[in-house]
Amino acid sequence: MADPRNHPPAEPDVPALQARAKRLRGHMLAMARGPGQGYIGQGLGIADLMAALYFHEMRWDPGHLTDPHRDRFLLSTGHYSIALWAALAEAGVFPLEELISYGADDSRLQMSTLDTTPGVEIIGGSLGQGLGQAVGMALGLRLNGSQARIFCELSDGELQEGSTWEAAMSAPSFGLTNLVALIDCNGIQADGAIVLEIEPVADKWRAFGWETAEIDGNDMAAVTAALAGARDARGPFAIVLRTLPGKGVPTLEAREKAHFVRINPGEWDDLIAELEAMP
Repeated sequence: MADPRNHPPAEPDVPALQARAKRLRGHMLAMARGPGQGYIGQGLGIADLMAALYFHEMRWDPGHLTDPHRDRFLLSTGHYSIALWAALAEAGVFPLEELISYGADDSRLQMSTLDTTPGVEIIGGSLGQGLGQAVGMALGLRLNGSQARIFCELSDGELQEGSTWEAAMSAPSFGLTNLVALIDCNGIQADGAIVLEIEPVADKWRAFGWETAEIDGNDMAAVTAALAGARDARGPFAIVLRTLPGKGVPTLEAREKAHFVRINPGEWDDLIAELEAMP
C-alpha cells in the first residue's frame, strides 16, 4: 500500500528520471503513430513532470489504485492524456502493448481522459474544471485526517477561465497545505498562441495567496527541486512550469501549430530517430 507519510527520497536520481522521461516520450510517439495524429506536442512537453511525479514524488502504488492514502494526480487538461497513458503504462498499471490502441474505437486510452480508465482520477475534457475539483478533494482528504496530497495539472490556456481563478482564490482561504497546482505554460491553445494576456503568471498566483515557484519545466533537477519545496508549504503551492511543446524531438519543437499534430506516415521513423539521438 502507499506510504501515508508522503516522504519521497531526499535526493532524486535525476539521471534515472531523465531516462524515464525519454521512455515516456518514446511511448507517446508510438501511441500517436497508430492514428497518425494526436496531442503529441503537449505530451512531449510535460514528460519531465510526469516522470518526476510518478517515479519519484507521489506516494502511490500501481497495484492499489483505490488506496485512500495515495497521492492523487488530477489532469485538468484532459487532452494531455497521451502523457498520462505513457506514465501509467510505464508504471505497470496496464500493459505497454495497450498503448498502440490510443485514440482507437472502443479503446480505454482515448485522446481525452475517461474515469473508467485505471489510474484516472477525474475527467478533464471540459477545461477550467480541474482545479476546482482538486480543491474539493483536498478539503475532503483533510476532513478525513488523511496526509495524502493532490497534484493538479492545469494549462496556461485554462488561466483564461474564471472558474480557475475562483478555485485559486478559495484554496488559500481554506489553508490547503495538501494541494499543489502544476501550471503548464507552453504558450499555446487550440488555434495558436494564447489569446489573452495572462502574464505575469507566477506573480498572479502569489497575489492569490499561493506559495509559488517558477521553473523550466523541462529541467528535471528544477522540477524535482520545486516538488520538494512544496512538501513543507504553509498553504497551497503553485509550480509554474515553462515547457516547450514537442520537447525532445527537434522537428516537433519547431512546429508552429503544435496543439494537435498530424504527421505523415513517412515521417515517423525520422522523428523516433531524433528522440533516440537526444542525450
